[in-house]
Amino acid sequence: MRKPVIVLLFAVVLTALGSAGALAHFGMVIPSEQMLSEKSQKQVHIDLLFWHPFENKGMDLAKPAAFGVVAAGKKSDLLATLKEKKVGGNQAWETDYKIERPGLYVFYLEPTPYWEPAEDKFIVHITKACVAAFGDDEGWDKPIGLKAEIVPISKPYGLYAGNVFQGRVFWQGQPVPWAEVEIEYYTEKGQGQAPNDLMVTQTIKADANGVFTYAAPKAGWWGFAALKTDSKKIKHEGKDREVEVGAVIWVKFHEMK
Repeated sequence: MRKPVIVLLFAVVLTALGSAGALAHFGMVIPSEQMLSEKSQKQVHIDLLFWHPFENKGMDLAKPAAFGVVAAGKKSDLLATLKEKKVGGNQAWETDYKIERPGLYVFYLEPTPYWEPAEDKFIVHITKACVAAFGDDEGWDKPIGLKAEIVPISKPYGLYAGNVFQGRVFWQGQPVPWAEVEIEYYTEKGQGQAPNDLMVTQTIKADANGVFTYAAPKAGWWGFAALKTDSKKIKHEGKDREVEVGAVIWVKFHEMK
């Protein structure tokens, strides 16, 4: 009778490990608005999270190594404006930013490396989101100089559910051929329900020029993360460990009414 019990326990462990593996990590930069008009409030609230978006389950996000905004070609450091908060019991950060002039504002997050024991590596997700203000959005298709970056080919805002979003993956200023891109929907209230774990995080490949294409089937926030192993390693418990660097962008799709 012992053997079936052992087999059953082993199967349960495998199932648990498989479910855990389905949880993809995403750095998150979520502004309260992506498009501001003259009638809109000029204050934008921004949440910073390290999350499993579809399951709406979080991890602690340590104070970032860098957080700022790029507007009109100028980079401004906003790290000192961040305030710590708890979301679902996890450490997160927030700030309010006052937009004074028309233009495109790209908010970016560079986190401190996160040690993931289950994967035996560090994770660094360099994340950004765009806000277009008062009818001026020039420069949405330009890089902002991040080490790992998704540069939009489609506007990263003003999209309807079902529209195609295209981006190009860059690593240290160079496009990444055949980059693997993970995509996940942010279930802001409750938890998402998927018919299969493989449909929690969807994965596509970029082409030879680093360009990927995805049509979002549902309105809301969608995260796109292109992952690459850095050549540099970080020492942990006396050993050199790999560092997974993600180029992440968040895009909101809207229902057509």
